[in-house]
Amino acid sequence: MTPTCELFRRLSNMTQPLSRDLVAHIASLARIELNDEEIAHFTEHLEKVLEHVGQLEALDLESVAPMSHPYPLSNVLRDDSVGATVAREEILAQAPDASEGQFRVPPVLGESS
Repeated sequence: MTPTCELFRRLSNMTQPLSRDLVAHIASLARIELNDEEIAHFTEHLEKVLEHVGQLEALDLESVAPMSHPYPLSNVLRDDSVGATVAREEILAQAPDASEGQFRVPPVLGESS
């Protein structure tokens, strides 16, 4: 069971209603800053989610096999076939900046080395 599922399972088994303090505590554990308006919104939203989780837990699913998708899906793919290709040199000749057989792009995460 994932940590998120475990958290919702524990919260859905609580006998008292979800409090603003608990929502603020969960947000602080997740390192999420929430203002009072957001705490009120998420308290109400989480109560609805937990109510739904409680309804799901009440279902008798013993006869249902575990599954990753509720419908029998399969990928429909075309046959893999080799087609015409373009030479690397032809592609790189159209690039604004290329070096040593590769595209050169501006640095994304900071200064280039």
